Amino acid sequence: MTEKRVHLAKSAPSAYASLDAFAKEVGRVSSDYGIDDRLKELVQLHCSQLNGCAFCVRVHVNAAKKAGITMDELGQIATWRESGVFSERERAALELAEEFTFIHDGGVRDDVYGRVGSVLSEKEYIGVSWLAISINAFNRLAIAGRYPVPPLSDSE
Repeated sequence: MTEKRVHLAKSAPSAYASLDAFAKEVGRVSSDYGIDDRLKELVQLHCSQLNGCAFCVRVHVNAAKKAGITMDELGQIATWRESGVFSERERAALELAEEFTFIHDGGVRDDVYGRVGSVLSEKEYIGVSWLAISINAFNRLAIAGRYPVPPLSDSE
């Protein structure tokens, strides 16, 4: 049986509202910097998978499908390096998402920075980076609180 945890978002609603406003601003900036909904959802979903955040994975699977990502592509995210279904730009964003998720392993390594920077524009790099920072914060909130996985969307 899972112990009941403090619900951080409900316990400090102003802090959560600030995090939510931050995420909305990041979404706006990333869109302004050339990150479309498809790429945004690939990044957020991959970070959530890597962190083991079932709550955020469910949220972003639903959003990814709305953004036009197919079931086959969803299944291939975990194997994006070997999969042939993602564009060079998408692979660069997925790799950068990994670097931000595992930032404790030495930051964004120079070889990754160079590789990703040769594919993404500076603005796209900035947009993907902020998306990864934002979703990693939400992953930590949901995982620490053991938030229950939300139901599937109505289109299931």
